[in-house]
Amino acid sequence: MTTAYPLLIKPVYKDYLWGGNRFAQRYNRINTPKVCAESWEISDRPEGMSVVVNGDYKGRTLHQLVKSMKHDLLGHKINSDRFPLLIKMIDAKKDLSVQVHPNDNNAHLTGGEAKTEMWYVLDAEPNAMIYAGLKPGVTQASFEKALADDNLEKDVLAKIPAKPGRIIFVPGGRVHAIGAGCLLLEIQQNSNTTYRVHDWGRVGNDGKPRELHLEKALQVIDWENSLPEVVPARLLKSESQNQWWNIIDCPFFKTTRIELRHPEEISHDGSSFQALFVASGTVLIGANGIMASATAGTSCLVPAAATNYTITPVGGAATVLQVTL
Repeated sequence: MTTAYPLLIKPVYKDYLWGGNRFAQRYNRINTPKVCAESWEISDRPEGMSVVVNGDYKGRTLHQLVKSMKHDLLGHKINSDRFPLLIKMIDAKKDLSVQVHPNDNNAHLTGGEAKTEMWYVLDAEPNAMIYAGLKPGVTQASFEKALADDNLEKDVLAKIPAKPGRIIFVPGGRVHAIGAGCLLLEIQQNSNTTYRVHDWGRVGNDGKPRELHLEKALQVIDWENSLPEVVPARLLKSESQNQWWNIIDCPFFKTTRIELRHPEEISHDGSSFQALFVASGTVLIGANGIMASATAGTSCLVPAAATNYTITPVGGAATVLQVTL
């Protein structure tokens, strides 16, 4: 087989009407839509399929690699015919709709795909907010009344100030909305199921209100797990001025922040792929003698078979988010 090496991925852009232009401004992205809401960084979905842009696998889709490499790509503990996560950046120039996704326990009720996710705030305008969860004591009855009275924001939605580096966990079943001015990295189960409950009176490009999905949303909202959840980073280790911070460790993904000042050698048991996102700085990612250069805003997928790889900061400090299962 071809040597396992760091795979650089071509982003897939989505021009949803609430998007902005910070991918181009902040990360020097080219060929982005004029209004660019999402950048699907690592995706194995037909409506936004990742394609490798470097090395022997250049031009191959992520789904093709999952089928051909199997455990060498995903890891020996992952039995799946598709990549299990969807990793994306979100640029919210305007508020997103108030929405909810199903979880593994209730997705069957609506025929949707379960979606638990986390957000890492990359940047935020002053006073930018995130709605993630409900205020204490909110019930289905009070939620429906607030919706009917057009008082969701005032009466039931929990607000969280968006600050760079803030971590917010959103399990399936929790009501949420990303507020205007937020630039986020989103790590989620591989799902594209969203049920809108409120869209701020907005109309789509056709001049008509966008579709709402209240009946399905009410079936999957988890009223017992509805409070907001801001997660504190926890220092795991600090060696040679490099620091490892635990961000999220849940059944669906594990995310670690690595703050680099010197090269870091990473060894693992091959049980999972290693998805990397460069939050700041520039790094070289090397495995099996093959190097990939990644600037801020770049995503890289290191196959599970590359059980030893290095991340080297270039020209100063760098911050990398590592995602595994």
